[in-house]
Amino acid sequence: MNPQWLFRMSRWARNPPSMGRVKLVFGVILVAALIWGIDWLGYWPDWARAERIPRKF
Repeated sequence: MNPQWLFRMSRWARNPPSMGRVKLVFGVILVAALIWGIDWLGYWPDWARAERIPRKF
């Protein structure tokens, strides 16, 4: 493990993130998981899908 990560973990242990920040991160993860689930089930509308454009060389 890189020593920089150890320093970062020690800083987080001394000054943990606020409860609001934790809720925000879990909220974003939840929204992303819901969008993925809706798309996987086939209920996401076609107009909201990103189309892959082939690269031309």
